Amino acid sequence: MASRKQLEVHSGDQTPQKWCISLGEEVFRRFISQGSPAVHKVFNEGSLFSPLLFGKFFDPSDAFPLWEFESDILLSNLRSSGQSTVDWSQTDQDYVLKAELPGVGNNVQVCVEKGKVVEISGQWKQQRESKTKDWKSGHWWEYGYVRRLELPEDADWRRIEASVSNDILIEIRIPKNIMDGDASQGNDAARKDSEAGGS
Repeated sequence: MASRKQLEVHSGDQTPQKWCISLGEEVFRRFISQGSPAVHKVFNEGSLFSPLLFGKFFDPSDAFPLWEFESDILLSNLRSSGQSTVDWSQTDQDYVLKAELPGVGNNVQVCVEKGKVVEISGQWKQQRESKTKDWKSGHWWEYGYVRRLELPEDADWRRIEASVSNDILIEIRIPKNIMDGDASQGNDAARKDSEAGGS
């Protein structure tokens, strides 16, 4: 039987200095070439947390406007090769992102920043003693993983829900702001009615 755990979705930026060091392409290639099997599990090409997920190098700590792309086109190559367990879709009510976690440590966190970016992060390796308290402010890729995604304009970020099934599959559900759309359509209709009545 599948075990499902609801995650708390944090709002606001708790650590303003996080991800202050960018992961460059050369640094990443060097890191991967010397990496252990755990490194490859976390950052392999089919992983949500890989800088190469979208077919070209993209620092996962930079917000990517995921929702502007046709997901079927964007991930079709990864799906057909069986490399990816990442999936996202949308219905009339919400956007849904499903992805496999790396399976090394399961202290995944979901945070919404300024109502515009959803961030999924986790630590896969304990940080050695250092001057910085937060692993995110140094060479974060040596200790953890992140994927930052820009939210679509119609996202109701206050009602985002996240859960993890069997400690490995994360699902993030982002409701659409349907009420705003209905209200604006209602206002437009009322305005047209009053204009018609006045002419």
